[in-house]
Amino acid sequence: MKNYRLLLAAIPALMLAACASQSGSSYSRTQTRSEQTVRLGVVESVRNVTIEGTQSGVGAVAGAAVGGLGGSNVGGGKGSSVGAVLGAVLGGVAGNAIEGSTTKKAGLEITVKLDNGQLIAITQEADEQFRPGERVRILSGGGATRVTH
Repeated sequence: MKNYRLLLAAIPALMLAACASQSGSSYSRTQTRSEQTVRLGVVESVRNVTIEGTQSGVGAVAGAAVGGLGGSNVGGGKGSSVGAVLGAVLGGVAGNAIEGSTTKKAGLEITVKLDNGQLIAITQEADEQFRPGERVRILSGGGATRVTH
């Protein structure tokens, strides 16, 4: 029972560790200290979108472990073995669903008309507000493109 509680306590920490930011204000370690290309433009439109949650497998593994431990307490002998297998399968499915739903984020699809006339769209977390007609900078480099003010 003690291991069961420890595993339950570890699941949220493991799931948070699996989160990756897609914010316009967040940079990965590899994106720092590198040159970026800057383009200027005007926001044409902004659309609310949902950025899907991660499916790293951490939720499924943690859910399977918890489900297996819980299921093994059902019955005795063959019953506990069957319970452990069923608990692990159901726990894995539930853990995967929980990971996906707890790590999804609100995002924006920002369509920008660049000064050269090209029309582009960038999707990023909704941590800054953008309005049509607003002048913005497009930063590209390190494998990412973001819209900033």
